[in-house]
Amino acid sequence: MKKILLISALVLMTTLHADAFCGFYVARADAKLFNKTSQVILVRNGERSTITMSSDFQGNVKDFAMVIPVPTVLQREDIRVVNRSIFDQFDAYSGPRLVEYHDQAPCNRYLYDNEVLSKASSMRVPVSAEMSTKEEADEYKVAVIARYTVDEYDIEILSAKESDGLERWLNDHGYKIPDGAREVLEPYIKSNMKFFVVKVNLEEQQRLGNQILRPIQISFNSPKFMLPIRLGMANGDGNQDMIIYAFSQKGRVETTNYRTVQMPTDRNVPTFVKDYFGQFYTSLYKENIRKEGYNNVYLEYAWDLSGQNQVKCDPCASAPPLYTEIAESGVNWLQTNRGNGYTGQLYFTRLHVTYNRNDFPQDLVFQETSNKAQFQCRYILNHPAQYVDNCPEWSNYQDEKIQSRRKELRELASLTGWDVRRYRDYPNYFQGYRAPQPPDERTGYVEPEWTNEKRDAKKIKIIDLPPIQTIETASGDVIKIQDSISEISQEAFLMDEKDTETEKKN
Repeated sequence: MKKILLISALVLMTTLHADAFCGFYVARADAKLFNKTSQVILVRNGERSTITMSSDFQGNVKDFAMVIPVPTVLQREDIRVVNRSIFDQFDAYSGPRLVEYHDQAPCNRYLYDNEVLSKASSMRVPVSAEMSTKEEADEYKVAVIARYTVDEYDIEILSAKESDGLERWLNDHGYKIPDGAREVLEPYIKSNMKFFVVKVNLEEQQRLGNQILRPIQISFNSPKFMLPIRLGMANGDGNQDMIIYAFSQKGRVETTNYRTVQMPTDRNVPTFVKDYFGQFYTSLYKENIRKEGYNNVYLEYAWDLSGQNQVKCDPCASAPPLYTEIAESGVNWLQTNRGNGYTGQLYFTRLHVTYNRNDFPQDLVFQETSNKAQFQCRYILNHPAQYVDNCPEWSNYQDEKIQSRRKELRELASLTGWDVRRYRDYPNYFQGYRAPQPPDERTGYVEPEWTNEKRDAKKIKIIDLPPIQTIETASGDVIKIQDSISEISQEAFLMDEKDTETEKKN
């Protein structure tokens, strides 16, 4: 795969575990279903919310079923199945990005301009006929309010008066609900919420020819602007990770019951981060959680996408979303014009949260703010100028560059927690430098075998260092360096819950 500058938090959606941000899986028979990652598109217009949930379920689809709390009884027209590609587009557009600057040559400044380059990578189970609806309501205190088939999904809307009754209803109808579900069901029942039960209609799936489960979209009116993440934790195995793409008219979407914290941005980092951007941003995200706290929601992108705003990214990691993609996500207040353009007010917010039961005892509650300030996770590479013979200013430039590169290493250490001693030769090598592979949970610290020659930076104008192809660890294992390890999956952001608890105590 080609090297890329943009690292989207989710590169290949088909490689992840099943996703369910706001509900839990109810496995059929003895199947065990767990979710660790999810992506959600959230649209808010007045008191109307549209939520699109991506489900990357792997396994036999006859085992797939999901229970989601909703505030009202959804009508058939409130439920849609949409294309998965809109998640890929929003992810690519709003993901963290690098920008590159090239220094001016100290003696030929007229030949060079500072230039910013951005490169983008670029189950159908019928309700038992043995018991009538009235009898079920009496036996379980559960009522089936509505049934729909929407493309490849069978959907039932339930109301329940007791968590015990709902638990028994699900078990008696062939579902194996996760341990602890009764505890998390109770608050939703007391709030008089309904339950949206989704199953795969195997016949419809086969007829439509869909090989993967497509995202489900629901719309409803409610004064509460929230995502019910607590129920999804019943399937959770430790920490879970979620990315939210939020669209509104006024400005940024932020959480009200947890802090919304901006990620570190606009930092100068070593040029070799380009090759290791995936591991760089993953480490940066985890290190920032350790510093800021485990019960925050993190802002990764915020931009005014209104029709009259012609600058929709700076730099553009990928093409901005088209009108058709925005409309498919549930935005219904824009007016289309020529091509895929549009007019109207629109603000895009990307939020990232890693959560568990201890740190997030409440569902996420949001507000739409009037803040329209632009924000992006942006990291800066400063490439050295090309060497020019007979340039009296080169020595001063080189000294300044060595100092700035040392500062870049300190910034790298602060952002990621990496031990940057392995990069000690980076400040003096303007060409040909290949950084050793960054640390990760599998390899730990890796120290390259450098030559013992003493190098005097004052006497060396440009040093060519052959690219490192392999690294030998202390145990004698040889690790081959990949051409690029930029690509990451969303699971890379997950922190081990035991480790986080240990760090909190310390």
